[in-house]
Amino acid sequence: MSTDTESLTDRDIDFLRRPLHGFLSVAGGPLPPQPRPVWFEAADAGTIQLFTESESPKVRRLHRDPRASLIVAAPVGERERWVSVAGRVTMETDGAQDLCARLAPHYWDLQDPDRADDLAGVLATDLVRFVIHPQTVRRYTM
Repeated sequence: MSTDTESLTDRDIDFLRRPLHGFLSVAGGPLPPQPRPVWFEAADAGTIQLFTESESPKVRRLHRDPRASLIVAAPVGERERWVSVAGRVTMETDGAQDLCARLAPHYWDLQDPDRADDLAGVLATDLVRFVIHPQTVRRYTM
């Protein structure tokens, strides 16, 4: 069953809080959009937070056109389900390193010294946090 709303539901947020990869597309890029896998966090306020290097192409594109979409799907072996969020993006100057550190243990085994070193390297870079404010939420559940 597919449904559309203007905001995330509690059920959407529960799904999006799982350690799943999202696929981000930003406006202002090559046509067609070229999604990239990303870590993300569904916030209590119904927004989606992400981080990236401050000099990344997606940051330049978002400064030109602050629209983005994120789609997250259930992994193979589960019933088909996905949530797609599209909306305006705000760039935030604080919280990127905290967000990265908070998300890392969901995606990496930080007991592995190589992954711990990877995280230290990411945290040492100049990161920016950006927030998607949903305007359209689409979902499908079987």
